[in-house]
Formats: sequence, C-alpha cells, structure tokens
Amino acid sequence: MKNTPDRSAPCWCGSKKPYGLCHLPTDERIAAYRRRGALVPSRKMLKNEAQIQGIRESARINVAVLDEVAQRIREGVTTQDIDRWVYEKTTAMGAVPAPLHYEGFPKSVCTSVNDQVCHGIPSQDVVLREGDILNVDCSTLYRGYYSDSSRMFIIGKTSAEKKRLVDVARECVMKGLEQIKPWGFLGDMGQAVHDHARKNGYSVVREIGGHGIGLAFHEDPWVSYVTSRGTDMLLVPGFVFTIEPMINMGTEDIYIDADNDWTIYTEDGLPSAQWEIQVLVTPEGHEVLAY
Repeated sequence: MKNTPDRSAPCWCGSKKPYGLCHLPTDERIAAYRRRGALVPSRKMLKNEAQIQGIRESARINVAVLDEVAQRIREGVTTQDIDRWVYEKTTAMGAVPAPLHYEGFPKSVCTSVNDQVCHGIPSQDVVLREGDILNVDCSTLYRGYYSDSSRMFIIGKTSAEKKRLVDVARECVMKGLEQIKPWGFLGDMGQAVHDHARKNGYSVVREIGGHGIGLAFHEDPWVSYVTSRGTDMLLVPGFVFTIEPMINMGTEDIYIDADNDWTIYTEDGLPSAQWEIQVLVTPEGHEVLAY
C-alpha cells in the first residue's frame, strides 16, 4: 500500500530499533486521537531512550544545584550570592547555567522575592530578610540536554498567610502531577491546578506557563494552568515538560518591570509563589526528572 511505513526500517526517533518494534504502535494510537480532533504532539516533541537518559543526567545536576542553595540560603545573603552559588556548582559539575545570556538575561538563575512572580534578576542590592519568601528557578545545560526546576524558600519565620501560600502552591503542582498519565491531556493537569488554587482562595497567573524541554531550553507546547479537563495536548510517552504554576495571593493580574524588561510582579503587590518540576510521560504514568 502506498505510504505504508516500513516496519523493519529504523525508527524515526533515532533509537536504531525497527519502526515496528519502536514507535509504530504509538503512532497508530496518536493517529486515532488526531482523527477524533485531539491536539497531538509532533514527533519532534517525543524523546527517545538515549535522549531521556541525557535529560536525566542534566536534571541530576539541576537538583544538586538547588540542594546546594537549600543548604546555604539564610537571612542576610543577597540574591547575587545565590547567583554565584548556582554558577559555581553548575560549572563544577561540568554543566552550564542555561539562563545565562539566554535572550539577554544577565544572570545564571532567577530569584523572585515576595511580590515578584518570576524572572527576578539577582542583585547585590537585594538582601534576604526575615519573613521573605523566595523562588529560586534553576536551569541547566549539560552535553546538549536541558533541565529546569524551581523551589520556594522561606527566610526565617514568615507570616501564616505567606506560609500557606507557599504550601498551597506546592500542593497545586502535586495535584497537577497526579493527572499526568499516557493518553490523558494537559488540560487534565491544568484544571487540577486551577481548581486547587481557587478552592484555597488564590488565583493562577494566565499569561505565563510551562513548556516542553529537553533538546532546547523552551520547546513546544506552551503549558497553561487554567485549562479544562479533556482539552489541550495529548500526553504521549516520551513527552517532557514542566509543571510550574504561579499562584498569587491576590488577583491574577501582573506587570513587567519597565526598567529591566524581565521581572514580573503582581499588580496588587501581594505575594506570589511557584514551584517547578520537570516531568516525563512514561508508558506507565510519569517520572519526575527535576524538582
């Protein structure tokens, strides 16, 4: 039959396995969803075993860098100190901080304090004080593979309201992760995140989301956290992306710093919190690569 794939030919994914023993069953199932009108991932979005292993190695470094920050962060340090720790730990492990010079970003990590939603630029002038909440967003390039995750830190003792925001933001990620399984949809995750935030009286930033990642820092698709179950992209084994909702204590409205054109703030000045994990869709469910 014309255009019938050769089952014995090497698979398109680069695994060197015969197509019939590699991606043929997956491709047939994707085609069935496409015929029903589902948004499906392109082949470019799906990673093979060798690529996944490379991403895992990058993620191992990313986690180690955030562990280093967790051990050293305290009141009185500057966000520039954090940037230095990230650069030194990342390069000592043979990798490169992915944010450094990315589209003009001047530092090795993003440090977003209190009402900064994301993309905070480390500075010697920003000294961490008792009660601050801080997101440290770390990304790593290692041997051509990218990883990305972030954590929230509470400096000393903070208010009950800020601590609750940090805790609920992490719960939102976990609620979303529970929905990640093959042949589900990104919208399943998005609705779980949004529902949990709203149930707790918080809002979810709409304009900024997650992304595919692995062979490039930011890959398709863009990942929203205000979507509905059964919508958005089909989840297929080999798909790697981030879950990183930004949860605001007040309204969802945000603005960008006009001076640096990077840092995002809440419009109402209330705090925001974000945790980020990097996730692989597997045939059985999911694997958290970086956290």
